[in-house]
Amino acid sequence: EKEIWNREKLSLQKSLKQADAELSKLRAELRSEAFLRELGSDTENAVLRRIYGKYLRAESFRKALIYQKKYLLLLLGGFQECEEATLALIARMGGQPSYTDLEIITHHSKGFTRFRSAVRVSIAISR
Repeated sequence: EKEIWNREKLSLQKSLKQADAELSKLRAELRSEAFLRELGSDTENAVLRRIYGKYLRAESFRKALIYQKKYLLLLLGGFQECEEATLALIARMGGQPSYTDLEIITHHSKGFTRFRSAVRVSIAISR
């Protein structure tokens, strides 16, 4: 009977050692999976940060283009007014009899023209 107990004890110790080995193996796998998950999330974060940086640069470029477009339209509007004023002066000198009055062509008050000129100067200085 003692021998049966010893054999059973040995078999239980052997299965306990196997269970401990399997437990340590599973813990190592769990650690490696957790490490890979953290590494994967870091790489995903890096990819997301890189894509977001590209988006911000593209958005900044787009806003700069919109600003430049508005600035150029403002300048073209100013040149158009100057051209109309020049045509009015030519008409006054006798080139064409129509549109001889400068105030009829511009349709803007003197204050508005001054304000527009000040804005153009401030934009030119800031650039």
